Amino acid sequence: MRLDDALFNWLQIQIVAEARPDDGAAIDTRDFFLQILTEDHGLANVAVDKVDDTMIYVRYEREGRSKVQMFPREAGEQLLSDIDANPKYN
Repeated sequence: MRLDDALFNWLQIQIVAEARPDDGAAIDTRDFFLQILTEDHGLANVAVDKVDDTMIYVRYEREGRSKVQMFPREAGEQLLSDIDANPKYN
């Protein structure tokens, strides 16, 4: 899996896991993507650094250097919106 894809997937499920702390599946999925980021891509300290009106900033370390990847906020929050909109999951 490409780094950009793994980081975006982690971001989406991280948002879901934060909003739904009792959702074991979300937490397990978040941990799975974090494992991909750490083991396959060598990232450390992956975290949402900042959120503004239009972007979500994800900070991580790679090879001893701090980096930031930006994602459109609407896209990052889409999975949570989809889950919240489906009564089956509420």
